Amino acid sequence: MSVEAEKWRGSLARLGFNVVTIAGEGRADIIVPGLGIDEHTGPDPDDVMGALTGIDLTVVENLCSLPLNRPALDVVADALADRPALLHHHDLPWQRERFASIVDVPPDDPMWAHVTINDRSRAELRQRRGIDATTIRNAFDIDAPRGDRDRSRAALGVDARERLLLQPTRAIARKGVPAGIALAAALGATYWLLGPAEDGYGPELDRLLADAPRRRLRVLRHLPAGLSMADAYAASDAVAFPSSWEGFGNPTVESAIHHRPLAIGPYPVAEELRALGFQWFPSDDPAPLAAFLEQPDEALLDHNRDVARRHFSLATLDRSLAELLDRRRGLPS
Repeated sequence: MSVEAEKWRGSLARLGFNVVTIAGEGRADIIVPGLGIDEHTGPDPDDVMGALTGIDLTVVENLCSLPLNRPALDVVADALADRPALLHHHDLPWQRERFASIVDVPPDDPMWAHVTINDRSRAELRQRRGIDATTIRNAFDIDAPRGDRDRSRAALGVDARERLLLQPTRAIARKGVPAGIALAAALGATYWLLGPAEDGYGPELDRLLADAPRRRLRVLRHLPAGLSMADAYAASDAVAFPSSWEGFGNPTVESAIHHRPLAIGPYPVAEELRALGFQWFPSDDPAPLAAFLEQPDEALLDHNRDVARRHFSLATLDRSLAELLDRRRGLPS
């Protein structure tokens, strides 16, 4: 189950729902073979109908948003016809080049409510598919415990004087790894890339990192055993997020929660989030962030954390879901 699905599960439970999770694999209350992203045959329709027995409201997490498993999408959509459901869309087909020609996804039904994680997708869903949706952005535990900076840096072999730039992403083309490396080099910082190379990006990442010694750049990879994401943010001095496309981009809020300055790329949804009040640094110009690191401004970091609390808390998620359910006839509340 994804992190966002876990948060929705918690929110619905706080709203009084008895929540049952259904998945194709992993940790869930009911496992239905064929629902997984990498499956190609799809689930047995009878298995899906059986799993939905006694369910008052179904939340579909991105399965009906992208045709990554088209047979499963079709089976689930058929099973949910005329049944109350919330379709939670993290991505949409036209936002991925390989699915751009698909015109019948997401499916729709009068009994369903659609939820997008940003206003851009909500507008595009209306324009391209004639489907009205509600924006409910990703939510976070704003008061989550901070990580242990000293222990984390010791585990990484980073001393107290070493500047550390964290890029908390996978290594794929749209994540802007070259820009993250360039920013670290310009700041005189160690570059820490957390995620693995995916989507065939491995050879390009190897090429980029092979050039690091020439640039006198130290590179760290992955999260050592025993450390959490909170520890990663605590260990860092700044966060790089130079993506060219994100449906949301959790580091925008996580960096604020953990009181770290963020250097961000110009992906479209970032401007939507910035409009809520965040104060960030450009990932393609190291000078502003370098100046901040020389003379940190705690007021800026406090401001960003306040923005996160106002717009992205778990309490905000609870209110948004309650309001959506209250507005939708046929959906229990």
